[in-house]
Amino acid sequence: MTQAAITPVSFKAFGADFEAFSQALGDSFARYGFAVISDHGLPDARIAAATGATKAFFAQPDDVKARYVVGVGGQRGYTPFGIETAKDAAHFDLKEFWHMGRDLPPGHPYQEVMPPNVWPVEVPTFVSDVAWLYDALDELGIKVLEAIAAYLKLDRHFFAPTVNDGNSVLRLLHYPPVPKDGPNIRAGAHEDINVITLLLGAEEAGLEVLDRDGQWLAINPPAGSVVCNIGDMLQRLTNHRLPSTTHRVVNPAPERRGFPRYSTPFFLHFNPDYEISTLASCVDAQHPDRYPAPITADAFLKERLREIKLL
Repeated sequence: MTQAAITPVSFKAFGADFEAFSQALGDSFARYGFAVISDHGLPDARIAAATGATKAFFAQPDDVKARYVVGVGGQRGYTPFGIETAKDAAHFDLKEFWHMGRDLPPGHPYQEVMPPNVWPVEVPTFVSDVAWLYDALDELGIKVLEAIAAYLKLDRHFFAPTVNDGNSVLRLLHYPPVPKDGPNIRAGAHEDINVITLLLGAEEAGLEVLDRDGQWLAINPPAGSVVCNIGDMLQRLTNHRLPSTTHRVVNPAPERRGFPRYSTPFFLHFNPDYEISTLASCVDAQHPDRYPAPITADAFLKERLREIKLL
């Protein structure tokens, strides 16, 4: 495993020098498929509150948590330990998680594919703390997409109408202690399905990215950072100009086996009916269109959920 670090890009530059921020962020995505955004500005106390509510839920007995296994494909509520399996993997991941999605007004046309949220009554602050985190990361994600659009020489607000009612999901992840060696790891090697992912909680060791040379690159961001990566939907839209990179979460070193790991990825998605059609600016003689047939975001999502055994 290599130990080179991805150079953080300060979010302070978003307002101070947007062009430089966009260039540095886009260069990191083009090189690694990942970027580390420091100085994200989200209040530590609010993040800690959401993490505390998360821990309180996962500390509930299994029979209590099982009440919140709802819907199809783990879109909302609780998904138990030992279910999700990376594409083509033989062994399930060592994790359990909770999903919160976008709240839609009554009669919204996307209600057929975006079910309502459920909430655990056992943790009184769960709704307010977790919903705040969803909204904060959704807002941050829109700004990251502004920088990506500028990097791609598109209108800065190109992505705004494509994700304004996106099927985005906040995942609250709990990786329990790992008592012994075995074939299962916390998260098998995979790529994300969505547009971009914003991850809090990567300060605890374990996240690794597969670099171009075939070596695993450890991601150890400074405190106050968010790790962001390109998902398969954006890779497809950009004809692989921005790559969706394989990554995993490995089991802890022996001295950390007794400790759980918590993290909160926000999977930012397109609107369900958005047609993912390769950007003309990302196609030329040296880079022919890999995806001449467009696909809607919802059809793409369902295809991938079946592959990871959530559908």
